[in-house]
Amino acid sequence: MGSRRKGREAALRILYFMDVAGVSGAHAIKAYWGHLADPSLVGEEAEFANDIVQSYAEHENAIDELIRASSHHWRLERMPIVDRNVLRVAIVELRDMDGIPKRVTLNEAVELAKRFGSEDSGSFVNGVLDRIATELGKP
Repeated sequence: MGSRRKGREAALRILYFMDVAGVSGAHAIKAYWGHLADPSLVGEEAEFANDIVQSYAEHENAIDELIRASSHHWRLERMPIVDRNVLRVAIVELRDMDGIPKRVTLNEAVELAKRFGSEDSGSFVNGVLDRIATELGKP
């Protein structure tokens, strides 16, 4: 498994922890790497995950507003926790990481949603992210 994929999974877990526990990004990062992470995740994976979490924490309101505006008939608070955090990971990539192609971000997000979410998570995430990518002007 590639280092970015491992980093995305770690970022998803950290964002999930932030969401459920109601803690800050810095606290969640420290707790995750100190107590919950697979010790083999180091270097690039950890840095990539931390960059995603820190960017989300800095732009939480704007990112969540993108989700709200693009997820027709779904309130953010009522979405499955995994789905909304997969969306957050992917939106950070789309907004803030120019070196990652849109198609890669969308495919990786759908795979995360399928792996960790429900039966319908992949198609839900794909639909919402496609609208958001278009709104952000991603080719």
